[in-house]
Amino acid sequence: MSQQQMWGGRFAALPGEIMQEINESIRIDQRLYREDIAGSLAHVAMLAKQGIIQPDEAEQISAGLRQVEQELAEGRLEFRSELEDIHMHVEARLGELIGPVAGKLHTGRSRNDQVATDFRLWVRRHCDLLQEEIAGLQNALEQQKTENTATIMPGFTHLQVAMPVTLARHLDVYCRMLERDAGRIADCRKRLNECPLGAGALAGSSYPLDRDCSARELGFDRPMPNTMDAVSDRDFALEYLSALSILATHLSRLGEELVLWSSYQFRFVKIADEFTTGSSMMPQKRNPDAAELLRGKAGHVIAQMIQLLIVLKGLPLTYSKDMQDDKKPVFEATDTVLLCLRAAAGMIRGMKANKEAMFEAVQQGYANATYLADWLVLQADIPFRQAHHIVGQLVARAEELGLKLEDLPLAEMQVVENRIDRSVYEALRYDVQKASGIPG
Repeated sequence: MSQQQMWGGRFAALPGEIMQEINESIRIDQRLYREDIAGSLAHVAMLAKQGIIQPDEAEQISAGLRQVEQELAEGRLEFRSELEDIHMHVEARLGELIGPVAGKLHTGRSRNDQVATDFRLWVRRHCDLLQEEIAGLQNALEQQKTENTATIMPGFTHLQVAMPVTLARHLDVYCRMLERDAGRIADCRKRLNECPLGAGALAGSSYPLDRDCSARELGFDRPMPNTMDAVSDRDFALEYLSALSILATHLSRLGEELVLWSSYQFRFVKIADEFTTGSSMMPQKRNPDAAELLRGKAGHVIAQMIQLLIVLKGLPLTYSKDMQDDKKPVFEATDTVLLCLRAAAGMIRGMKANKEAMFEAVQQGYANATYLADWLVLQADIPFRQAHHIVGQLVARAEELGLKLEDLPLAEMQVVENRIDRSVYEALRYDVQKASGIPG
């Protein structure tokens, strides 16, 4: 079945070479072949149920579709630019296999509702795949948390040492981020789970279609209520890309911390060799390239969301050919995020914490200064603002003497505030319970 036979009755000639080149999308949408076959099988089953085609015709078409799917899965079907997209390739090959009856498959259907259905099925499937990969990274983080419940390290604000925390508490932040990411993807999946099939080009069909039947067959919750919305809506793709952009941003922040922590200046962690590279010139180098790429690739994912927003922003209802460019950003963002999740999980699983370096950084940064201010409030009944000022003076004195705050002699402390007694040293102790955020 040629392109001319599929839609060319109105035309005296085929599209020109340049038109054919700009119009084809098979290089991109071939990834939808599983979903296209699934949608076609559901559609033909509904046509037979409604008596629109004969049962034996439905059987022929269904058997042919399964053969086409097998050929596509095995890479045996040659793609031709003149057939434009995956839908026309499937139908053309079906015609070669079973003859003119293949033409009945498209009864009561347009490529507009067909691609909208395929695209929703693809995004829905990848929502589930993303949930699996998110869970894999969460498991890796949980393992590191279990091993580092007593590993004290500095918490930072403005990238300056702030207060003591545990490594487990720090990593738990990323577990919370990923939990929200998983929730956003689940919400997206729930909202997209409506079926466009039966909407036709935009206004439905004069055939007695059973849209509920098609929706059930494909695992959708219901048909989309408005047929015009069914073919023009791409909110689900934007919402999906938004969730992926936030997820990629979280992975980027994790990557940045791994870059810092694995540097010689921090020495907090060692990343496994599998996720580092060397220098072509400097033999000593051990570069955290995978972590750096988590940062870089986040920009790519965010750009895909912006790209689709720009495509859609000026479109009137309902379908326009611009929407052919909706799939590439979704496919590329998905590939990138799945790869980044796997890389992040691998780095976290193989990461070794340098507990001594972390504890040394806490001590050098006067991270227990807030503990001292709180002690002055609770034990000496000093207003917090005054206590804050006193501790600032004590930190300045410790810096002058080259001492840690907990090593500052009591006499030096009492010069600044005579109500300080020896029990202050217990408050200055680095305590796992306090660093874990457990109320004392």
